[in-house]
Amino acid sequence: MARMKTLSVFLTLFGLFLAVSPASAAPRRELEKNKAVARRLFEEVLCQGKWDVFLEIHTPDFVAHAGKRTETLAEDLDAAKGWLQAFSEPHCRVDQVVAEGDLVTVRWTAGGANTGVGHGLPATGKTAEISGITIFRVKDGKLAEEWGLMDTWGLLKQLGLAPALKQ
Repeated sequence: MARMKTLSVFLTLFGLFLAVSPASAAPRRELEKNKAVARRLFEEVLCQGKWDVFLEIHTPDFVAHAGKRTETLAEDLDAAKGWLQAFSEPHCRVDQVVAEGDLVTVRWTAGGANTGVGHGLPATGKTAEISGITIFRVKDGKLAEEWGLMDTWGLLKQLGLAPALKQ
């Protein structure tokens, strides 16, 4: 009887252990891979202009949600190239990366000298630095979907392109 009670207590404690422990290390490895692919976009593509990496890390049916419209893979690639045309000496910093399930959120800071024309911006010769947050959905190790927010108003103010506000 004492042996059965001991076995019952052991099985109960073991069940509790399994309930609070991760099911396996595989999901954690998957999250780290997802974070790494999102990080590559900022560090290799947006700062270094490695356009072959851009195509390598996105799904062919990638969609970027840009405000009230969506962009295809080709449109998003053109937008990224436009930023690098507008800003020389770019710098990017990934400030924080958080992943859950198939979603990865990146908090980032980027800047450079606005010496070129691109992404609808005239060359002002001024430097700017902004921050933003981008959320990605990752599918099979590639970026499949994106939602992003950045400090556009702050960018325009730093470049001297923001309209004057009435007092």
